Amino acid sequence: MGSTPTVLVLAGGISHERDISLKSGRKVADGLSSHELTVEIRDPDASLIGFLGDSAPDVVWPVLHGASGEDGALRTLLEMLNIDYVGSSAEASRLAWNKPAAKTLVSRAGVATPASITLSRDAFRELGAESVLETVVEALGVPLIVKPAQGGSAQGVSWVDSPADLRKAMVHAFTYSDVALIEKRIQGVEVCVPIIDTGDGPHAIPPVEIEPLSGHYDFEARYTAGATRFYTPPRLANEILEALSAHALDAFAALGLRHLARMDFIVDSEGTPWFLEASTMPGLTETSSTALALDSAGYDVGGVYAALVEASRTTA
Repeated sequence: MGSTPTVLVLAGGISHERDISLKSGRKVADGLSSHELTVEIRDPDASLIGFLGDSAPDVVWPVLHGASGEDGALRTLLEMLNIDYVGSSAEASRLAWNKPAAKTLVSRAGVATPASITLSRDAFRELGAESVLETVVEALGVPLIVKPAQGGSAQGVSWVDSPADLRKAMVHAFTYSDVALIEKRIQGVEVCVPIIDTGDGPHAIPPVEIEPLSGHYDFEARYTAGATRFYTPPRLANEILEALSAHALDAFAALGLRHLARMDFIVDSEGTPWFLEASTMPGLTETSSTALALDSAGYDVGGVYAALVEASRTTA
């Protein structure tokens, strides 16, 4: 444990978020290198498992977004190979990756989450699309938000203001996943709360308020410089900020996460934080909210990344 570990950063992959992964991976590698860790970046492919056996890195950091990095499959393989890695366990990753399952677990922990329904593509067809959508609108009303049950970076997400737009939103979500989540859209302030645990227990990083200039925090708003305003701290009362941090830690625990994650909330006009989803490998680009939060809170980002690598060697 006393020697400097060699770290293999996995970035890229074949998901819709490949470009973001590559940028995040470079940022992680640069941060680790600044603290004199030996780092190699590799795009995962069919030769990866053989490479892992030959190179025997001390730690793997899968900076992969989408299914290839966040659904637990790769992490299960790393566990089978007895390789330490940064990030939540395979089991916890699977739970957080499934948005409906994550909502259920977090709700059971006492954290509010918007009313919703989960529909598979098959159920949508077999039960009659029109009847299903009429029932959903009657129960949840509008506005709504429709998203793939699994996925990230707001890809496949639609903001629905009229019942007439709901069918199109479902079709859009189904292009990214076979299951769609229809959620009552809470109007309010979007906030994210990064959580880090470098071995001394999870800590909530001061939240970041997100104000997309387009009105929707979609893919372009997330990764286009200047398309979103970030406020640290958020323009919210101190008691609301304290509640956000507490709820984020509760969600982190309910999902069994470790090392690094981002909890997404929206705060309504009454000051109630509503849990939306969790990311077990948040974006770490220069426009990503997690990196901004760490920097704004005065953290040495490279130092945090190095500490997470060390923590992975004690929690595997």
